[in-house]
Amino acid sequence: MHVPSDPNRDIFRLSLQFRNPIGQRIFSHLRSPLESLTALHRLGDAYAAVAAEQDCVRFIEAFLREIDVRWEVSEADRARIPRQGPALVVANHPFGGVEGLVLLHLLKCIRPDVKVMANRLLGRIPQLRDSFIFVDPFGTPQSTKANLHGMRETLRWVGEGGMLAVFPAGTVSHLHLRSLQITDPKWSDTIARIARRTSAAVLPAYFAGHNGPLFQVLGLAHPMLRTAMLARELMNKRGRRIQVHIGGVIPAAKLREQRDEDVIEMLRERTYLLAMRRPSQPTTPVQAPRVRPAKRRLQPIEAPGDEAALAAEVAALPAETRLVESGTFAVYCAQSEQIPLTLREIGRLREVTFRDAGEGSGKPLDLDRFDSYYLHLFVWNREQQEVVGAYRVARVDEVVRAHGVEGLYTHTLFQFSRALFDQVGPTLELGRSFVRPEYQRSYAGLLLLWRGLGELVCRDPRYKVLFGPVSISNGYQLVSRQLIVAYLRANRQMHPCARLVRPRRPFRPATPALRERALTSSVLEDVASVEDISALISHIEVDQKGVPILLRNYLKLGASPLGFNVDPEFSDVLDVLVLVDLTCTDRKLLERYMTPEGASRFLEYHGRAAAPAAAIPATSS
Repeated sequence: MHVPSDPNRDIFRLSLQFRNPIGQRIFSHLRSPLESLTALHRLGDAYAAVAAEQDCVRFIEAFLREIDVRWEVSEADRARIPRQGPALVVANHPFGGVEGLVLLHLLKCIRPDVKVMANRLLGRIPQLRDSFIFVDPFGTPQSTKANLHGMRETLRWVGEGGMLAVFPAGTVSHLHLRSLQITDPKWSDTIARIARRTSAAVLPAYFAGHNGPLFQVLGLAHPMLRTAMLARELMNKRGRRIQVHIGGVIPAAKLREQRDEDVIEMLRERTYLLAMRRPSQPTTPVQAPRVRPAKRRLQPIEAPGDEAALAAEVAALPAETRLVESGTFAVYCAQSEQIPLTLREIGRLREVTFRDAGEGSGKPLDLDRFDSYYLHLFVWNREQQEVVGAYRVARVDEVVRAHGVEGLYTHTLFQFSRALFDQVGPTLELGRSFVRPEYQRSYAGLLLLWRGLGELVCRDPRYKVLFGPVSISNGYQLVSRQLIVAYLRANRQMHPCARLVRPRRPFRPATPALRERALTSSVLEDVASVEDISALISHIEVDQKGVPILLRNYLKLGASPLGFNVDPEFSDVLDVLVLVDLTCTDRKLLERYMTPEGASRFLEYHGRAAAPAAAIPATSS
């Protein structure tokens, strides 16, 4: 009985023409088994089931539903996609089909002017033809002409402000025997040329996963066998959830002065960095469960104390404890016995602020034995009658004389002896700094704390060295923390006194795969400044946070790292022990925090008198 042909199923049928009639006859007998083996018949059935849907986006939705494939992207990543202007989206190519559909759907839901560069085989699907720019990956004599046409169309499309998604590898990710890694082959620098010629911003996208072992083994025998397996790999994704990660936009200006080969290597690295994210962010359209490590039970934070009593205590402080005044704010530095109520409030606000950042002691108040003999520098809002933020400060020589080096909080994190301070001279240990959440939208709170520190140093200029741990919370991706540490070791150079310091729990990230170790190393070759490393971290972090602002401030002052420690008593934060010699700090920054007159007195005390620095823009307080 003759079964009528279905044109919807037929678009995926094998079609080969042989000059030899015998060859054609043999192929006609083998075509059906080959289509079964390669799953082309199943692909045709799936297409036929949804072929009536003509709209591109709705067709992709229906087709992915038919083959039972779902994809996930966080709302924060979705928000990174530029809504307008020329843009290239570069992505890895792990599967050879489904990622093109997912990427087109994702981008089309954001803006309509999107096309995907793909091979001509996908041109068989009528619903997608208008959304693709076609190239020929097979290197035939006809392919050069076809690809030139595709290149002209690409330059016109992006040059006129459209968005183009590309898979710069051109072929599917596969097993590389030398590295034993499944990754894209080398990316084509033609994509870099397109970005530079069109002044397009570039957005990296990473698809997690890869094709199965049979695909990898057959590909080792011959690359064409990989191509033959693509339909089968598309159809065996049933029940899969494909995770998509979107990085930060790389502006056209960053690419302008670089060579094409350097640009494409950087784009590839930025894309594969996204593979190292922890899969812990809420995603859409399917909400992925958040997987968190077990945490100790957090005790309820203590309620605020009596506001009037707190205000009376601050108002009664001796005049010499007031360091700075600015509008409704004042900065004080007092001993614990002078401010029992204020210190309790500082302990409460520390815990509130640190928990908000994924840190904290887990106790009702963040107070410890060191608070009883350390100084407490805090910003007070006289109008609102509340503490804005605080620092804990120790004059190291006084603490060591009274309590030994064990009396320093830093000694609980790092091992060192008095020899360290014999070498660096009079030192202030700083720590436990915070600005309460309500004031973090402005830089004013942190600036006032630093102005208070500047005045404290000016009043006793012997203390030219600042020293203490700066926290990088466990809320950062492991790769981000690893990159920050690698940057500090490579670009900031460990302080000569680092040999006198040993972390009690050294930062030792789980050994990454060989490719990941090489990746973090090569990525840092393009990182020359604090701003560069912060932008790189922002690219990786889903919430786009960069290097912690306090660490950035220390680095701008000229901080050198002494060591890296993980603090299990404080939510496993990574503590970077830094040392700043203020006599080596840029004079403009000293003047910002000490005032020009204070900076001059401080530098003269240390025999570093110099001409006043050029004015810098004031920061409102």
